[in-house]
Amino acid sequence: MGIVGWIIIGALAGWLASMVTGNDGKMGAFANICVGVIGGLIGGFVMNLLGGTGITGFNLWSLLVAFIGSLILLWIVNKIRK
Repeated sequence: MGIVGWIIIGALAGWLASMVTGNDGKMGAFANICVGVIGGLIGGFVMNLLGGTGITGFNLWSLLVAFIGSLILLWIVNKIRK
């Protein structure tokens, strides 16, 4: 998956995760992309630990994996901030 695919998946996953965790008002587009891309890495790592597959390309499974990783990342960030 190319850099453009990572940016698109990252932006969607980061935005969805920020809406679920209540951080949407605090985050801009760049922060959503960063959270989504890092979340994709975290989600891929977690899925590999559980025996599944991580990011497989530009598809819904990759979006779900990045979303789960983004939720984990934002949960950790929220715990540190409080």
